[in-house]
Amino acid sequence: MIKNTSYKVQSDVNTEEERLYYQIEEGAYVTTSSGVWTVQDGAWRKIYPSAGEGSGLGWARYDDGTYTSSNKLSLSSGVEVTLTNDASNVVTSHSGVQYYNGTTNKILAEYENDVYIMTAAFKASAANANSTFLQLNLEAGNGTPYDRIKFDIPFPKGNDVEHSEHHIFQYYADSSFVANGSSLKITAVGGSAEVWDIIFFIQKTQSYA
Repeated sequence: MIKNTSYKVQSDVNTEEERLYYQIEEGAYVTTSSGVWTVQDGAWRKIYPSAGEGSGLGWARYDDGTYTSSNKLSLSSGVEVTLTNDASNVVTSHSGVQYYNGTTNKILAEYENDVYIMTAAFKASAANANSTFLQLNLEAGNGTPYDRIKFDIPFPKGNDVEHSEHHIFQYYADSSFVANGSSLKITAVGGSAEVWDIIFFIQKTQSYA
């Protein structure tokens, strides 16, 4: 008589550091705290969970508490500066999400070839609206021209009149972005300007890992 018998196989739960240390072998399976991984086409692929917490996807909102209507960021004509955000208030889709560092003012990426969408919202005014506009861009990468992701922001007529700005960037991460981060740069062109009430919203839309 032949009987069917079932067997339970349980793999160890490894750390992410251990997974990345392992030799890449096609078809390998590894379980970590973030999910189940396999090697396909010479790279690690997460096969579970595929969405939500643990998938590597998510979103985060960072509100600046330094530059307000009573303490505005002053921009001198022709001088590029970092659009800073101290992340005094942070809201995320779930724990573990970290797409920006309010201490270093660096935009972060987890893995090479990840894709993100970033929204920068703020208020701005210019002393001479007729001759002044703002340039907003990511800083130049190490070989990747992130600085081409740029907006020219004109001011409608009205000197020192408050205007609300909302601009969206889509970008991917190269190896330098993952290692060093990036930052958002702003320049007043043709005259001085002021910026305040800065909010960053960053969504990770594709995870390469």
